[in-house]
Amino acid sequence: MRTRASATHHPHDDAPDTAEAFRRLDALPPGQERDALRAEIVESWLPMAERLAGRFRSRGESHEDLRQVAALGLVKAVDRYDPELGNAFESYAVPTITGEIKRHFRDHMWTLHVPRRVQELRNRVRFAGQDLSQTIPGRRPTVTELAEHAGMSEEDVRTGLEALESFTALSLDAELPGGEDGYSLGDGLGSPDPALDTVIDREAVKPRLQALPERERAILYMRFFDDMTQSRIADELGISQMHVSRLISRCCTRLRDQIMRDAA
Repeated sequence: MRTRASATHHPHDDAPDTAEAFRRLDALPPGQERDALRAEIVESWLPMAERLAGRFRSRGESHEDLRQVAALGLVKAVDRYDPELGNAFESYAVPTITGEIKRHFRDHMWTLHVPRRVQELRNRVRFAGQDLSQTIPGRRPTVTELAEHAGMSEEDVRTGLEALESFTALSLDAELPGGEDGYSLGDGLGSPDPALDTVIDREAVKPRLQALPERERAILYMRFFDDMTQSRIADELGISQMHVSRLISRCCTRLRDQIMRDAA
């Protein structure tokens, strides 16, 4: 599919003259001769693609990967360029290659999925911060200054600033900044509290306890809440220790069966 080239021109001093090669390429049928000529054109323009990749080196991606992405964009530009439209190849290739690199960052470099609008806010805030750093050296620009410079609302600036810190995820094994004791982020995370299971069990058994006869409820309270021995409970109620044991066992079995039925 042919795509109309942009009228914008981006001159490079060493831009090769491939106008005639593109006209020949357009006239050749598929085959080895056409493939060889196509490869020559791509190789001629590779220096330009690599320079475009170099503009993105400070964004967390390796330069070699950026070069490969830029080369892929160059190949797409060569395949889609139509010399009959009269525009210079360079004016079409530059936005095509740049767009390919930007798509690479959008689709592959974010650890978490971030909406395109947030990514655009991030870029606007980053560019505004770079501009302001030239005029207010020694400190970071404020949210208000960024908003005025970029023509954004302060809320959008804050969203963009948050996205600046969210490009990659920090490993749980990463050592905390300023720490020299090997203490990592994972060491500061909480863990499941076993006491929560106790809370759930107590809430589950509460209505069943309230339904027990008063004496049996009192025996369970003395045994499990006051931590009294069966002998002390027997003395307190004037019954045998054996009878207390049978009552506790019978009540616990009944409560467990009722709760299990409720859960089922």
